[in-house]
Amino acid sequence: MADTVWWKSGTVYQVYPRSFQDSDGDGIGDLRGITRRLDYLAWLGVDAVWISPFYPSPMADFGYDVADYCGVDPLFGTLEDFDALVAEAHFRRLKVILDFVPNHTSIAHPWFADSRSARTSAKRDWYIWRDPAPDGGPPNNWISNFGGPAWTLDEATGQYYYHAFLREQPDLNWRNPSVRAAMHDVLRFWLDRGVDGFRVDVIWHLMKDEGFRDNPENPGFSSGQAEINRFAQVYSADRPEIFDVIAEMRAVLAPYGERVLIGEIYLPVERLVAYYGADLAGVDLPFNFQLIQTPWKARSVAELVIAYENALPPGGWPNWVLGNHDQSRIAARVGAAQAGIAAMLLLTLRGTPTLYYGDEIGLAHVTIPPDRVQDPWERNEPGHGRDPERTPMQWDDSFHAGFSAGEPWLPLSPDAATRNVECQCDDARSLLTLYRRLLRLRRDHTALSTGGFRSLPSSTAFVFAYERHDGDATLRILLNFSASRQTIIDTAEDGSTWAILLSTRPDRPISRSDDAMVLEADEGLILLRDPAGAYPRHHVTV
Repeated sequence: MADTVWWKSGTVYQVYPRSFQDSDGDGIGDLRGITRRLDYLAWLGVDAVWISPFYPSPMADFGYDVADYCGVDPLFGTLEDFDALVAEAHFRRLKVILDFVPNHTSIAHPWFADSRSARTSAKRDWYIWRDPAPDGGPPNNWISNFGGPAWTLDEATGQYYYHAFLREQPDLNWRNPSVRAAMHDVLRFWLDRGVDGFRVDVIWHLMKDEGFRDNPENPGFSSGQAEINRFAQVYSADRPEIFDVIAEMRAVLAPYGERVLIGEIYLPVERLVAYYGADLAGVDLPFNFQLIQTPWKARSVAELVIAYENALPPGGWPNWVLGNHDQSRIAARVGAAQAGIAAMLLLTLRGTPTLYYGDEIGLAHVTIPPDRVQDPWERNEPGHGRDPERTPMQWDDSFHAGFSAGEPWLPLSPDAATRNVECQCDDARSLLTLYRRLLRLRRDHTALSTGGFRSLPSSTAFVFAYERHDGDATLRILLNFSASRQTIIDTAEDGSTWAILLSTRPDRPISRSDDAMVLEADEGLILLRDPAGAYPRHHVTV
């Protein structure tokens, strides 16, 4: 078994605080609401809660435009509420991971107000200011991730400031040692309050090309894609100097013991794995979003998993993600029938899995009426909005699904009366029960949490088959990505038999022989090598 720190064997659960639980009736979730639901997270069986930003903010980008890194926005509560949350989480043996947003601040941050006050400001170089191009336009062709130029002219000082996202989110200059020192102090502020790690927002954006060269055109760009894809972000992100920055962050965390550093990185596998750093001095977990971007086919997913495993540096610990607050929900992408396959895949692959709130009850796409749109990206580039994956958690069949006594800030799904935690928690056939059983299996079988991985050949193109092993224990996972029955031929030469630990279909008809097993449509199975026939065929209970 691999040597383990908690984030290697554990499972992370992301909470978008606006949408998890409202405690005061204003229709927006808050810290006290998260504290109220910690018992649910402990019951579910996760190990850590990652909380998206709750810092003081004008909310131009719903908390990712930070006006004070060392506080709590009154919308979400107080620092005392945060301290209580950490204490209650730790009492339940749950770790707390915060979202750290170091690439940019809010335009309302005092640092930026000082920076833009004059070219001679002591904080002018805390942000990225450039003279206009010869024609008076932006300094280069860099595009905002939310559409339009990434430069805004400050008429009072005659220079442009850079913002990789909204104009209300000016980028900090991480080449300035004073900026780095200030942000390191932010990390220490929260570490001293007991947090167990950080997910670093858009970490691959922190360093920009020193010469501010134009990005090259992207030959694969086509109409309908987000405008950011028009150019390859060669000079505006993923610069080699970023690794020194990450090493410094790691040094800040080091005196605090087992703290995790997670990096948000949307890059191809070959670039993604570079963020582990030389001798693993980079981030502990460069977030792996490849499952979000890969076609939902057995062969495509199998090829991805093998390529990722092969690309990992020695000692690099893998991780997997099916969704988050910026991506369409997994049930919307693969359909309700395959949601169980997705759950079994996520929780049985080698590495640390991250769950997104609501995926465990099958929340899917929620249509947002035009008058309810909140996301600034949707307003800038219709069709790219993120509101549908940020709708409130659905707890029960009461008023507003138990989320709030007031009108929720985003609408609930139309089936909220039946798609909720209360309806699913005692239903043996529900998706929530499947998630809970899978999480229980990860605790009961170290092969699933920290064991090795081996891909298996499959007798059908519709099934992804692999094994997890630890010592003498071997578990086999068979995932049917199709809507038709598939027969698996066992080519093992050692004559082993296998006990069924878990199926995504609790009522599955048993159909097996010495050399073949039938998978029903959209079925996944977890099997345990059973040399002595000691295990019952349906082994898992919760």
